[in-house]
Amino acid sequence: MSELQAALLAIGFGVVVAVYAFGWWQQRKYGRRFGAAFKADHADALYRENAAAAVEQTQQSAPVEATEDAADETIAAFDKTVEPAAVERPGRDLPGDSCALLDVRSDFIIELHPAEAGPAAMLDGLWQRKFDFGKPVQVCGMALNSLQWERAIAESQSLYSRFRVALQLVDRSGAISAAKLADFRDLVLGVAGHIKAGTAAPDVHEAHRRAVELDTFCAEVDQMIGINLVPPGERLLLCGKIAQAAALRGMTLEADGAFHLLDAQGYSLFSLANQDASPFQHHTPETTGTAGITLLLDVPRTENPAKQFFRMARIARELARELQANLVDDHRVALTDPALAVIREQIIRVETKMCANGIVPGSAQARRLFD
Repeated sequence: MSELQAALLAIGFGVVVAVYAFGWWQQRKYGRRFGAAFKADHADALYRENAAAAVEQTQQSAPVEATEDAADETIAAFDKTVEPAAVERPGRDLPGDSCALLDVRSDFIIELHPAEAGPAAMLDGLWQRKFDFGKPVQVCGMALNSLQWERAIAESQSLYSRFRVALQLVDRSGAISAAKLADFRDLVLGVAGHIKAGTAAPDVHEAHRRAVELDTFCAEVDQMIGINLVPPGERLLLCGKIAQAAALRGMTLEADGAFHLLDAQGYSLFSLANQDASPFQHHTPETTGTAGITLLLDVPRTENPAKQFFRMARIARELARELQANLVDDHRVALTDPALAVIREQIIRVETKMCANGIVPGSAQARRLFD
């Protein structure tokens, strides 16, 4: 073997040893890193030894602390008279009749009159930009076969003689801007020109004025009523017991991580949420704890909210006894029972004001405006 061959062989052997050593070192380094991570004792997402300040609640706490018998009698008495004669309710919206909900007070509606009836697909430019305006857009068509307005989508097979294209003016994020309204109007009129359809469009500035007025009204009546339950001292409420107690009262765990009591149509009457904003989950260990829970009533989105408030208050008291928790406000001050009547009157005032403006709490119209 020549000296050159011996040198090359030595170099090759050295490279192999270096590669092997480097691989061993990398494996050892990552093994230590990930091994430590998997061995660490991580607390469950629902567990808080000392709960941080709860996410700022927009609800108003409902006082409900007094002697148990007196409080139950108070709740029962109010529950019998909770349907106030002063509240005159307009006709309820028909479930699923979304085209009937369109209203010049809440929607910017442009009518299109095509020269010939056609499918919804003829509004091609509209479908591509339907989600560009920050508010829901709905298209309704007058069907030739039924002469009824129905919700139209791009894939609809029906033939339509007229269309109503509507942009919702207000939701919980606020009122639509004048610029968005103008952009929407220009888009729809452009589509109408392409298919040679006659149009009837409202004034943008007037529509924006109505949007601001409606948004101001909605802000005045948009109230969330809450009842907080916290254990005394440093004790935690066990999630397993919370889930069992909620289930016994007909509440089910929904996708938002809160337990909800649902009405016959599947809409939430009120909910039970974790105070630290961590969602409850089906796979959460039963022994996991939380520093507090909150029952919440969304007044504008709940049918007959005054009655449901007292139903919620009764359940809150039952849960407090079962879970050995206290009813407190957002500052952890014990709640008093006499304020139940005050809260009830407040809810009735909101309900009366909404109905006087043609928006029934819990109706389909209310749910879309307070979404």
